[in-house]
Amino acid sequence: MVPWVEIDRAKVPGGHELRLMQRGAEFSIMAGAIALMSSRIKGSEEALARLAADRIGARPKASVLIGGLGMGFTLRAAQAALGKDAKLVVAELVPTVIAWARGPLRPVFGDCLDDPRVSVIEGDVSGFIAGRKGAYDAILLDVDNGPSPLTRDSNEAIYGMAGLSAARTALKPGGVLAVWSAEQNPAFTKRLVTSGFTVEEVKVRANGSGGGARHRIWVATRPGGASAAA
Repeated sequence: MVPWVEIDRAKVPGGHELRLMQRGAEFSIMAGAIALMSSRIKGSEEALARLAADRIGARPKASVLIGGLGMGFTLRAAQAALGKDAKLVVAELVPTVIAWARGPLRPVFGDCLDDPRVSVIEGDVSGFIAGRKGAYDAILLDVDNGPSPLTRDSNEAIYGMAGLSAARTALKPGGVLAVWSAEQNPAFTKRLVTSGFTVEEVKVRANGSGGGARHRIWVATRPGGASAAA
């Protein structure tokens, strides 16, 4: 069997260390002994983008914020689902993860970062949400392990009441907040409802139709606008 080889490490600001691992043509990003993502398992990350795109429909010049670059699965699914006039901003906290996308993970990313619709910006996604009234048609969050933080305790603020209120304000009427999680979280569902969203919780498999672990995606719609009835 081909062994795993460590390619690089990255420090999460205010959190744990990430390791980029490779085994043959397969890559994995790990936090300690926990595999956060793998280049061969992408179904639920792609579903995050598709579910949001389905809800906002064919809006002209759709503006989408993606929290977390990872291996780019959500980004590429959004690129495929949205129009040529869409604007996609990816906020990635860890600068080394951005460097990986253009370096050792280039076989995974291909040329998707060269898309003129895409901007990848270093920074905490919360900074791109706070104070941005009506800025986005959709906000896609695949940050940490979901509402239960794993790599950085302060990520919990994104999913708390203040963070959800800021996200609701940052969305246009009928806009969608889509949140990925490795597990169910009834308390988070309740917070979304309390924050004024119309909420749908979708069960997805880690590798899409190929099965794998059961993940959750919350599709939370801000009332008003064309997509409110979707």
